[in-house]
Amino acid sequence: MSQFYTSGQFAKKANVSIRTIRYYDKQGLLKPAGMSSGGYRLYTDSDFAKLQKILSLKYLGFSLDEIRSITINDNDKDYVGESIKLQLNLIRKKIEHLKLVEQTLTETSRLVMDDKSVDWSKILHLIHITNMEKTLVEQYKDAANVSIRIGLHKRYTMNKQGWFRWLYERMEPIAGKRVLELGCGNGELWRSNEDKIPRDANICLTDVSKGMVRDAEDNLNGLLGNLSFEVLDCRQILKPEGSFDIAVAHHVLFYLSDLSGVLTQIYRVLTPGGIFCCSTYGCEHMKEIGQLVREFDSRITLSEVNLYDVFGLENGEEILARHFSSVKKEEYQDSLEVTDAGALMEYILSCHGNQQEYLSDRYEEFREFLEKKMKKRGTIHITKQAGAFLCTK
Repeated sequence: MSQFYTSGQFAKKANVSIRTIRYYDKQGLLKPAGMSSGGYRLYTDSDFAKLQKILSLKYLGFSLDEIRSITINDNDKDYVGESIKLQLNLIRKKIEHLKLVEQTLTETSRLVMDDKSVDWSKILHLIHITNMEKTLVEQYKDAANVSIRIGLHKRYTMNKQGWFRWLYERMEPIAGKRVLELGCGNGELWRSNEDKIPRDANICLTDVSKGMVRDAEDNLNGLLGNLSFEVLDCRQILKPEGSFDIAVAHHVLFYLSDLSGVLTQIYRVLTPGGIFCCSTYGCEHMKEIGQLVREFDSRITLSEVNLYDVFGLENGEEILARHFSSVKKEEYQDSLEVTDAGALMEYILSCHGNQQEYLSDRYEEFREFLEKKMKKRGTIHITKQAGAFLCTK
């Protein structure tokens, strides 16, 4: 049986002020589990985990809006374990950053003491190092958002093979091959296929984001000895000609401004007859989610541009054929049947559009809107239209 605490008891046990508890309640971050017959707010033991997560994220530099979006689905039964894992990852990064700040401060202090003068270039370097914390938070948010989007697909997919297993089949065989992945994200492609990766394949995972590369390395730690990790901008692939037998870029190409230049570089680093495997969306992909948010508020857009217009299933073959001798398109047959409004809301908040601007003070209202839709239909059906192109040099 759950133990209930009044606001005062809860605040005292957590060693925070009642004002803090009421403030987080008002902000929609820590709603009471119930109300007593006398009208008192009541909290449970599980609410301490929620409060701890809020305080931890606040300490790590997240804004209230960011904390709200990260904790929006914390009623999920697995949230405590995921919460601890999230915080541990962030704390480790903060410790590394603070050690770097300490080292830089020590070196600058020693130089000032020894030379009796200020090296202003060192001071400038110190400013850059100190400001890195903002970048670390942004990198984490990027990785967290990718994990949220992958999680929704894994949890509610109707195709039991799974997207990453299907993608891996498109690349096979990779035994004895040198493989370059551009935009590796958190490394899920390889994590989902760890039982299939041959020992004699040499796989280089790269991403422009240092935070993403770190997360991929953490996720794949000890998986295989033939994985390497590198921060690399695919707009400037500093690798010798013919370095790889296979290049991979999944859901990456539509983010690039100079797509033709990147494809030229990918062609250059492939061996003769080498394969380039790249995936993208079609114009029908996840269309119901866009319809839902626009029904709630017509001002909301989940992406600044339609990514499939830049590089999609409809135009990708024509774009790739300008660079490769042959191009073959394969589509992945799937859809989602979502039964949890919180998970869907998390996904929406993780997108790259303007949704935070219009939902930040209407989270509960939006959740109720989604729950009503779900109750009426039983599930929310989401169309998926995604696939891959297999290109030969």
